Amino acid sequence: MTTALKIGISSCLLGEKVRYDGGHKHDRYLTDTLGKFVTFVPVCPEVECGMPVPREAMRLEGDPDAPRLMTRQTRIDKTDQMLAYCARKVRELEGEELCGFIFKKGSPSSGLYRVKVYAGGGAVRSGSGLFAAAVARHFPLLPLEEEGRLTDPGLRENFIERVFSRHRWLEFLAGKPTLGGLVEFHTSCKLLMMAHSPQAYREMGGLVARGRELPLPELLRRYEELYMKGLALHATTKKNTNVLQHIMGYFKRQLSPREKQELLEVIGQYHDRLVPLVVPLTLLRHYIAIYDQAYLQRQVYLAPHPAELMLRNHV
Repeated sequence: MTTALKIGISSCLLGEKVRYDGGHKHDRYLTDTLGKFVTFVPVCPEVECGMPVPREAMRLEGDPDAPRLMTRQTRIDKTDQMLAYCARKVRELEGEELCGFIFKKGSPSSGLYRVKVYAGGGAVRSGSGLFAAAVARHFPLLPLEEEGRLTDPGLRENFIERVFSRHRWLEFLAGKPTLGGLVEFHTSCKLLMMAHSPQAYREMGGLVARGRELPLPELLRRYEELYMKGLALHATTKKNTNVLQHIMGYFKRQLSPREKQELLEVIGQYHDRLVPLVVPLTLLRHYIAIYDQAYLQRQVYLAPHPAELMLRNHV
């Protein structure tokens, strides 16, 4: 990849002291591990819309579908100030070509999920922070996540895989795409899409097959929508097992009975959740290299993100 992979992020997660109490919520995994491979674009909606540090704590109140942002003690309504900022900021972020966004959980401005919304003195329902909601509306295909949820290995793998997949797509678009180039891109992500959504892959294939019937910009727009929505569906153990068996089929004639048995056993152990995905993939990559399977070597599925992130090492 030749261009920077950019992820938007709540500034406090990088260690910036911008929270209402003057503190931060530095996340070492994000800065020290993921940060080796991405460029972060920090955003603090509350500070950037003109609020000081420190500042009075705020919360969401009223209708969860259209909440008001209120200071807790002085009861000042900050909603219009924040919404005006959000409208400006999302337009500004268009120029960043983000591949994802990581929000601070629970924040009335930046929380993405289950942010408490109060009415009558108590929390009645949950919603999204005003800025997070604005980003989700403005960038409907952008991978979004909260830092708290990224401690879950499955959620972390899915989010980061989508981030790197979006970067590959943006690089493809930046290279003066053609229908022929789209066919190559589509071929390279076949197994990856099969692990996430075989249905999406079939729809993408049908779209590419009819590619000459559509103006190229419309074709690319519709393909991108299927691509990102398909990747948002999690790669399950069952779907991964099907892909592993599919890969094995490319060189089963070259394998000895003993090698076949070993490979089937390892894939079975993965299916039964006894070993992580990296185990059968390592063995398959060994055979792909030995038998010089050019088609498989081009498959993104084999290395959709840096191995150093160890995203496929969990059971």
